[in-house]
Amino acid sequence: MPPHDPSWLTDFLAGDRRALSRAITLVENEGPAAADVLAAIRGHLGQALTIGFTGPPGAGKSTLVNAFVRVQRERGRTVGVVAVDPSSPVTGGAILGDRIRMTGHSGDRGVFVRSLASRGHLGGLSRSAVRVIDCMDASGLDIVVIETVGAGQSEVEIAEVADIKVVVAAPGLGDDVQAIKAGILEIADILVVNKGDHPLSAQTARYLKTMVGMQDRDPPTEVMRTTATTGQGVEALADQVDLLGRHRRDAAPMTRNRRLLVRAAQDLLRLRLAQADPEDIDVLARQLLAGEKTVENAALELVRQILEDPS
Repeated sequence: MPPHDPSWLTDFLAGDRRALSRAITLVENEGPAAADVLAAIRGHLGQALTIGFTGPPGAGKSTLVNAFVRVQRERGRTVGVVAVDPSSPVTGGAILGDRIRMTGHSGDRGVFVRSLASRGHLGGLSRSAVRVIDCMDASGLDIVVIETVGAGQSEVEIAEVADIKVVVAAPGLGDDVQAIKAGILEIADILVVNKGDHPLSAQTARYLKTMVGMQDRDPPTEVMRTTATTGQGVEALADQVDLLGRHRRDAAPMTRNRRLLVRAAQDLLRLRLAQADPEDIDVLARQLLAGEKTVENAALELVRQILEDPS
């Protein structure tokens, strides 16, 4: 069924999983039909609580996300998971699959999992990943969890997408925490030392508490310990997420709407650029080549042209 069919869009916004899957495929591929989906989700965004899980490789993020989703389902909430994987150097697709990551939820209609390729994006989230999150939000899911690839401090981009940021660390980081403290450590709303049964987990938690004690945040960053393989501490993590979620909704609704506005503007500009007259672009490119314009001036002129175009 074509994506512009009103019944198709109605099914998607009503939470039909097959329709949601098709919508995600369209926005991820960024083809012409993606505009139909982006238009359909306007006015349906900002309802789901988005939670980003990030941190260095080896911290057990996937196992923790799996346990976290189980707790959310036990509390009666529907959950979408965006698992951002490293890109295949051959196909550009995701190397790991959602069935591998979330096999425990494969038969649960209340969980929708999508693996996406990072496509070399250093922030850990490709541009299309943000649109996928919006699709899950618009489809009526209660919670959307984003798990990034664990590329290091460059993953602070998740702070622009998630309402709550959970940074997962492994025990025994020691001096290695220096590699992440200048980046993802500062964006954390919750710091989790996973593998809490490890002998060094308590020491690592104390180290992180000392570090976050130097920050000026309201509310302060919470440091917690979990053992995802057994579920220990995951209920407490879910409770803290709920607490912060209520705080975000009550105290800072403008923050969510500001992000939605900026993303909508980016969508509009990208769609207009795709529809720009190639001859107009060639004129500016020749002026750039001749030294008549700088790159910045040419880009501003292009933006002005496409925004003034009534079509």
